[in-house]
Amino acid sequence: MSSSVVEAAKRKANEAVNAAKGVAEDAPAAMQKASENPQQATRDFLHTPFMRAALPFVNGGAAGMAATTCIQPIDMIKVRLQLAGEGVKTGPKPTPLSVTRDIIAAGKVMDLYTGLSAGLLRQAVYTTARLGFFDTFMKSLSASAEADGRRIGFKERAAAGLTAGGLAAFVGNPADLALIRMQSDGLKPKAERANYKGVGDALMRITKNEGITRLWAGATPTVIRAMALNFGQLAFFSEAKAQLKDSSLGPRAQTLTASAVAGFFASFFSLPFDFIKTRLQKQSRKPDGTLPYKGFFDCFQKVLREEGPLRFYRGFGTYYVRIAPHAMVTLIVADYLNFITK
Repeated sequence: MSSSVVEAAKRKANEAVNAAKGVAEDAPAAMQKASENPQQATRDFLHTPFMRAALPFVNGGAAGMAATTCIQPIDMIKVRLQLAGEGVKTGPKPTPLSVTRDIIAAGKVMDLYTGLSAGLLRQAVYTTARLGFFDTFMKSLSASAEADGRRIGFKERAAAGLTAGGLAAFVGNPADLALIRMQSDGLKPKAERANYKGVGDALMRITKNEGITRLWAGATPTVIRAMALNFGQLAFFSEAKAQLKDSSLGPRAQTLTASAVAGFFASFFSLPFDFIKTRLQKQSRKPDGTLPYKGFFDCFQKVLREEGPLRFYRGFGTYYVRIAPHAMVTLIVADYLNFITK
């Protein structure tokens, strides 16, 4: 090692030591200032460049997790409805009430919260990324529009929502897969159940037994579903608010009504992809090592042929009841968090 390199290393070390000493010397003053005016210290911290960039992601994830805690039982029932009667066109048609009754009869009320840890992890990843990316994209697009002397348009909002939804769905697919596995485990015979202890156990066992790439099973319909859902929410929420602008409804009532309309169309566009995603993520290998479905299009063709086209919309009411309130709770909590962290 040459002497010049050694000298450079020594300089860097001395600079680091001096910087550390400076921080240590300033710390008591900073702590004293914070104790005297904690509100100002909090505002200063929240307005650092790092926190301004991180807050959209943090607030989005917290809002999604709060909504999931409220909606998890409905999601559990939705998944069980989609998996009932797999491969059979005729037979008994389960209802949300009958599925709920069966779950409670087989265990206890808290079984409706099976997979909550995976649901929370999914929101911590998916919604954090979705709302964070969307906010980041919107700021960039707004800045570009202002530089051109115009206002940002609906097409740009839709593009930001579609892109953010697709990217976030791909990143969050492993947690989504673990959620489906945990929720569908109770449908198997007791001897074949995995009895996952939690989302961490599910992810590790899936990786160990099936390979790490299996964590992205159903990624294609998951991404398409997220993009369809975001498109439905953005396009029809915007249109509904425009139509209700001159109505006798107040601002809050207009927002709630528009959210309900957006939730319907988001559910209508995304449910078939959600259905296929659930089937692909639930499947496990047969004794001969093969899977029931080879992929997205194979699953679509088999369900269409063996179970009929209406099977894709089984549980629409439950799905809508899950999508609309979840979106509303997420947006309300996110708005509140954004307000208190301004």
